[in-house]
Amino acid sequence: METVTTEWVDTGEKRDRKGRRIALAQQRAAAVEGYERSGLTQRAFAEREGIKYFTFAHWLRTERLRKPRLPAFAEVKVRPARVPSAVEIALPNGLVVRGADVEQLAELVARLRKC
Repeated sequence: METVTTEWVDTGEKRDRKGRRIALAQQRAAAVEGYERSGLTQRAFAEREGIKYFTFAHWLRTERLRKPRLPAFAEVKVRPARVPSAVEIALPNGLVVRGADVEQLAELVARLRKC
């Protein structure tokens, strides 16, 4: 009969009750940052780093929720632009139209295009 020798090596990694590794917050953040710089797909990056895909997808989602996001819609107040005293529009056919009322000039240009 053979004798089997085993050795317990403590790597310092935390594990849950099922023996799964628990990544520290800094490790998760570093992995997400590395992914964003890598240009790889989530799956390819997870495989390269030896992380299960669904675990990495969860880390990514969690980290993205922590970062402040820009609002999808933001109200912007615009001051009315000062209209110059004279506006000049050069048309492709060489015709030049000048005037002070921008709306009237736009209407005139639209009508000239139809001709």
